[in-house]
Amino acid sequence: MDLKKEIREVPNYPKEGISFKDITTLFKNKEAMKYVTDSISDNFKDKGITKVVGLEARGFIFGGAVANRLDAGFVPVRKRGKLPCDIITETYDLEYGTDSIEMHVDALSKDDVVLIHDDLLATGGTALAALKLAQQCGVKKVYFSFICDLEFISTPNKDLLKEYETQVLVKY
Repeated sequence: MDLKKEIREVPNYPKEGISFKDITTLFKNKEAMKYVTDSISDNFKDKGITKVVGLEARGFIFGGAVANRLDAGFVPVRKRGKLPCDIITETYDLEYGTDSIEMHVDALSKDDVVLIHDDLLATGGTALAALKLAQQCGVKKVYFSFICDLEFISTPNKDLLKEYETQVLVKY
């Protein structure tokens, strides 16, 4: 399936010069949803995944479905201030400042094999922050899954992520 046909590109959003990859149009197509869920689940079915970590917000949509298919738990990683119990936090750089993501302190354990899923890999800042959260919990192994990768963006964060087995469905 050509997923690029299902992903809307929005020019000059959220600011001038950026071509935003909007996967909400992919969600409307049940065949595309099934294809993405099946592709990720099939790729990781023999890896012993015990938890799927989904990054807010679009990472929740496929993350939960993939966790169900892999017979694994689901862990939401949220923006600051959204989780109700004890949390661990990781701050990361943006091109215009910093942001933070959080996860419940008891979400992962040393026995977990984790698949971190998000819709888009751009600079790698959020993905690397999620990796650091998982590492704080001492997990056994980490894998990554992204729907899209903006390969034309090269950063030190993305270079660090190359050490991990990663699935990308659409490359720009």
